[in-house]
Amino acid sequence: MNHAATPSGLLDISKIRSDFPILSQQIKQHPLVYFDNGASTQKPIQVIDAIAHFYKVDYSNVHRGIHTLSQRATERFENARETVRQFLCARSKKEIIFTRGTTESINLVAKSWGNENILPGDEILVSEMEHHSNIVPWQILAQEKQARVIPIPIGDDGSLDMIAFHRLLSAKTRIVAITELSNALGTLPPLSEIISAAHNVGSVVMVDAAQSVAHKAVNVAELDCDFYAFSGHKIYGPSGIGVLYAKQALLENMPPYQSGGDMISEVSFSGTTYNELPYKFEAGTPNIVGADGLAVALDYISNLGLDKIAHHEADLLNYATKKALEVEGLRIVGFAKHKASILSFVVNGVHATDLGTLLDQQGVAIRVGHHCAMPVMERFNLASTARISFGIYNTIEEIDICFTAINKALKILT
Repeated sequence: MNHAATPSGLLDISKIRSDFPILSQQIKQHPLVYFDNGASTQKPIQVIDAIAHFYKVDYSNVHRGIHTLSQRATERFENARETVRQFLCARSKKEIIFTRGTTESINLVAKSWGNENILPGDEILVSEMEHHSNIVPWQILAQEKQARVIPIPIGDDGSLDMIAFHRLLSAKTRIVAITELSNALGTLPPLSEIISAAHNVGSVVMVDAAQSVAHKAVNVAELDCDFYAFSGHKIYGPSGIGVLYAKQALLENMPPYQSGGDMISEVSFSGTTYNELPYKFEAGTPNIVGADGLAVALDYISNLGLDKIAHHEADLLNYATKKALEVEGLRIVGFAKHKASILSFVVNGVHATDLGTLLDQQGVAIRVGHHCAMPVMERFNLASTARISFGIYNTIEEIDICFTAINKALKILT
């Protein structure tokens, strides 16, 4: 895939935009401006065509089939696993488990690893900036095991309080659950420092990469995290497919999360033998076509270059931040030194839902609400925020359109 560089030496955004059919439409007689990438990204034609082709030509169930279609489907499915492995820089395909998404991946770890390793009195550290999907599974586990979930506080700027983190970390800490990029604030916590400190006290680390994986390169072997999860739909791939990376040594000692189908090697009424990794954790018919579509999406952004994507989105965030600061009564929520791709804000006297509704009338799609991060809202004494979140196809011109629409809306609302 050849995307010629722009004069600035980065991405050819016009060519990228032409790959996304949905962006060419109008919403309420206005060109669509899609700034809801934190919730879900749009899909390039390459992914759409690959999914259609799979269903038209190669579809069958995978594994153990001797006929041609099954062999083709199996090859594509397992090639997708290898694509994910390479994308994450994992050491082995045995460390790549397909799930329905980040939420299921975290639940898998909580149920399988957690049930085996959490004891009464143990502590689970979870940051205040987490998505609910990286809070509630640990609360359920702690309740079942008589353990404690301890929140790591965040500062007024939305950064993680690292002094508090190091103070809370102890020999009782069994797992640290941390986002790589806050979906409500855009904050990038210092993962390397967190992982190193956690390992020093014998704790493992679960990284929620749902927001980050589309915006920055990752090397899980180098990062040395124990668990790492992301969703296909937030990285320009299909919905209903996700990935859990986990260190092989951990997976080998974890019991199955669900049972049936491919996670089984042999079954009799005298006992059952589980399949080898990674299939031990993939019960039932997997999302075969979704895995293939995810692989195409990963190839797409890899060909563009994660470093170029990060540079482009940093330019967008910086420009949008400057525009936001020019709006009277607007307050940015989350201005940590290290952040990416997300601009959350409130406007004095204006409900975020009203603002989002009026922006939609002008063709601009943003997200409003608590963003499944109620502890963040509680921390800042807010009911909700408006959130602009960026993707590879967004432009400076769209930001201008968005803030023109915001100013127009505010004339009505204030």
